[in-house]
Amino acid sequence: MKKKTAKHDRKNARRKTSAKKETSSHRWSSKVTQESDALDLEPHIFESRSPRKIALSLKRSAEKSRRRKSTPRQSATSMLSFYINRAGKNLSPGRLAILKKAKAELKAAFEEDAKEK
Repeated sequence: MKKKTAKHDRKNARRKTSAKKETSSHRWSSKVTQESDALDLEPHIFESRSPRKIALSLKRSAEKSRRRKSTPRQSATSMLSFYINRAGKNLSPGRLAILKKAKAELKAAFEEDAKEK
């Protein structure tokens, strides 16, 4: 029977630590969408079935915010992309389609504003 070496014990200790870290930070992305410092999002906006409603809500939040670091368009698009990317495999195909349409609606809404000015 082989003896465990100190190196082997350190290796296992690291694995346990990293596994623990993964579970403790598992939901950080959820917290970002709920408690964004840059945008004050309407509660449960990403659960809406209307791409237009999602887009206009994000646009409103981005334009109203004074804490964002970029343009309203960039902030709103970034938040929507962040949500899509972090939800990843957990999104149903229908939900993903709605969010992608919302992204197109968001782009159109900002382009409408640019034409009016």
